[in-house]
Amino acid sequence: MQIKQIKEKDLERQFSVTMTAEEIDEKVNDRLKEIGTTANIAGFRPGKAPLSILKSKYGQAVMGEVLERAVNDSSMKAINENKIKPAMQPKIEVTSFEDGKGLEYTMTVEILPEISLTDIKKIKLDRNSAEPDKKTIDESLGRIAANDKTFEEVKEKRAAKKGEALVIDFDGSVDGKALPGMKGEDYTLELGSNSFVDTFEEQLIGSKAGDKKTVTVTFPENYGNKELSGREAVFEVNVKTLKKVVAPKINDDLAKKMGFDDLKALTEAVTTQIKSDYDRMSRLHVKRQLLDILDQEHSFDIPKGMLDAEYENILHQLAHQNGEHEHGEHCDHEKDLSESEKKDYRNIAERRVKLGLVLAEVGRQNKIEVTQTELQQAVIAEARNYPGQEKNVFEYYQNTPQALESLKAPLYEEKTVDFILEICSVTETKVSFEELLKLAEDAEKPSTDKKAKKKAEPKKSKPATTAKKTSAKKATSSKKETTSKKTDK
Repeated sequence: MQIKQIKEKDLERQFSVTMTAEEIDEKVNDRLKEIGTTANIAGFRPGKAPLSILKSKYGQAVMGEVLERAVNDSSMKAINENKIKPAMQPKIEVTSFEDGKGLEYTMTVEILPEISLTDIKKIKLDRNSAEPDKKTIDESLGRIAANDKTFEEVKEKRAAKKGEALVIDFDGSVDGKALPGMKGEDYTLELGSNSFVDTFEEQLIGSKAGDKKTVTVTFPENYGNKELSGREAVFEVNVKTLKKVVAPKINDDLAKKMGFDDLKALTEAVTTQIKSDYDRMSRLHVKRQLLDILDQEHSFDIPKGMLDAEYENILHQLAHQNGEHEHGEHCDHEKDLSESEKKDYRNIAERRVKLGLVLAEVGRQNKIEVTQTELQQAVIAEARNYPGQEKNVFEYYQNTPQALESLKAPLYEEKTVDFILEICSVTETKVSFEELLKLAEDAEKPSTDKKAKKKAEPKKSKPATTAKKTSAKKATSSKKETTSKKTDK
């Protein structure tokens, strides 16, 4: 086998690899002998069949296997002998191969750049944090209480308001024909809850107990029942009772309904959750500062293959995020982009790849690793997102190394960021929630063109104001919450 470097330009290396016919024949014969030890061939005991018989029966199949293994082994040898750190999988191109004349191919590989790290101990960052105030905690408790509301009958005969409830009988038809699911009795309908189709509830606002109403609605085109999809329906409604909301009291009884011992325990859980949300915002801001500094402090060539792959990933994500294509569907992601947008997306991709390489080098030099336990916990957390399908999720990650790596990568990044934050200079500052929220929102803004980055980044969840009981008896409540699927670099 002969390995010769034929090109060296920037981060690209190219090698010519030649294997003689004799070397290939030797590998083929060795593989045939392995097969012959167990092969069942008529007239011969296992291991006794002549090589010529084995070659005639298995030669073609073995040749393909041997060539694939030879290419892999020789490519790895070229990489190891030249002490190359590949950025991506090498590209192999067979230049000549004929039976009896040997094999010649070229291997093109991009190498990782040499990165001279800045002194991370000298990095200076500001960590802004906030504490939940009484008003925010009380508002969160109020939202929990609102989710536990009840209704009581209104004795006086007056008009129903939005937010109140009516007990009704209803009977619907389409073109005079009754259809299944369009009739009900003693149904409690909260006006404004959007439980019923179209403007059904709006047409009942102002009704009184004892009223009989005719309500006309149109079912949406994509309605689940094809018989009703896009069609107009008429409902005869008998209003039987008006009910008003009874505001629940925030006390120990409410806390026990939520699974807590008393109001104090519920309040502590809510406070802890809000503080956790604030801490996430604080980290988002300080991490963005760190990434910006690392971007500014480092300059090196980016492997073109890695840049192209990340660029395609951004465009692919954008297309599916906007619902333009089904997953797995081949599409031209660039066809509707202006040259300016393409440039902006390239800049985003370059920053991501650059920062990924810098953080990887920090991790390598400081022996940062993701433990098997941490990876298992990440798989378990992912499985919890699919109730009833946990077994399938576990099997998927067990059998799909690249998917497991996709879970490992963000864990590694966060551990590396934590390491840097521990040893660099961080100034702690207390701010109001409003200031912290603005800092967190600013941290999610693009580092290049705003319009392009906004389109390229995954959609982020809206600020949430929720509270609920979980099986682990944890209250989740926040005045604002900012999350993103993928960290902006």
